[in-house]
Amino acid sequence: MTYQRFVRHLSAAAIILITVASCGSATTTADGADVSADTSDAGAGSADVAAPGGDETDGMEEPAADDASQDEIFRPTDSAAPFSTDGGAASSDANVTIVADSPTATLSPLVRSITEPWTTDWSRRTIDDMSVLAAGLQYTDPRDGIPPIDSPRFEPVKAAHNWLEDPSPGAVVVIDDDARFYPLAIMTRHEIVNDRFGDQPIAVTFCPLCNSAVAFDRRVDGEVLRFGVSGLLRNSDLVMWDDKSTSLWQQLTGESIVGQFAGTELTPISVRILSFGQFAEAYPNGWSLASDQGFGSTYGSNPYVGYSSRSEPIGAFFSGTLDDRLPALERVVGVRTESANKAFPFTALSAVGVVNDQVGDVDVAIFWSEGTSDALDGGSIASSRDIGTGVAYNRNVASDVLTFERSDDGFRDVETGTTWSIAGLGLDGPLEGKSLQPLDQRNDFWFAWAAFYPDAGLYP
Repeated sequence: MTYQRFVRHLSAAAIILITVASCGSATTTADGADVSADTSDAGAGSADVAAPGGDETDGMEEPAADDASQDEIFRPTDSAAPFSTDGGAASSDANVTIVADSPTATLSPLVRSITEPWTTDWSRRTIDDMSVLAAGLQYTDPRDGIPPIDSPRFEPVKAAHNWLEDPSPGAVVVIDDDARFYPLAIMTRHEIVNDRFGDQPIAVTFCPLCNSAVAFDRRVDGEVLRFGVSGLLRNSDLVMWDDKSTSLWQQLTGESIVGQFAGTELTPISVRILSFGQFAEAYPNGWSLASDQGFGSTYGSNPYVGYSSRSEPIGAFFSGTLDDRLPALERVVGVRTESANKAFPFTALSAVGVVNDQVGDVDVAIFWSEGTSDALDGGSIASSRDIGTGVAYNRNVASDVLTFERSDDGFRDVETGTTWSIAGLGLDGPLEGKSLQPLDQRNDFWFAWAAFYPDAGLYP
């Protein structure tokens, strides 16, 4: 079995193609249409994937209350105001190994070749076996071959309705009264948005191969880092790089695995994957990444047609052992707390609608609802199959621990009788207008979550 990933340049647009040769195959045309697919052979198949730049078709918080004109475009990074130096992570040497002699010796020849121009301190690392780093992009210095968005443009929800449909999935970040929607139609083609909320710099990231949406504070030791796509993968997950030290960072965990910052873990910011309709209903005055991000691209088609229907991840990018307790590409709500981690499979959640549980010492509620399309299956993201919405909230409200159940209008807590939406907003009852605190959570594919959190609990 042979594998290859290469780049073609068509005019100013870069088309990145992933080709995996074996007895199964899947072919995607330039407009995202799936012309043939056979993923019965797990780990096999081929996919021609059009990448960014291609001209494709197609506690408790108050909810956001900003007012915005439909024609207004918001560019938060245009602000000249300085970032706050309070917050973020402190550098750490936790679990760091120093390799003085031939620190790149265990890199594959290909990875060693394409990273030769980097200034990365390869002698500092938290991973023993460097051969697990795979080349997702195979050309000289692949950094930002998938270009992150460094100057994001946002439009009001009313304007976003012009191109996003209600089932369209997106990563949602709410800080104070500022609610933003990052459509996966855009995130699949850029993977990283270097953004700011007031004086707080954040990175919103999405790895399509792991279905992992994660956000972080970009500050380390009072410095603001800019993150990019390194072109490397580990356990099929995006490996990021920073512009200060060219350290390598694991997207799914937020930990620096190689370089000056090795051992440092970025401060996480809660992200939920909701449908655009769910976001618009909960935050009618919120913001969504605009359809024009300055790359000349039109977003909406899926560059990874059929990927989530596979039975295994792509073998070239995942060399670990699959945890067979769930299908490899089953989606889970992965909840992280300071004392424990736990995964809640979508199949189990869809059967019960809501789960009241405890992860470590945190009382959690997992809500599940229909209405969110799969960004990684059908050719058109908005019209792809409905895989639902799974989100995790803290059940502690003031001094009470709420217990939730499904209701005709969404979710209802037994203690106060308040009705809640999938977005965690109180719709009717004593707590109307309030919102539950979202947790540090992911909607990863099971194989990825299990690879990075092998000791985590599993519901039920």
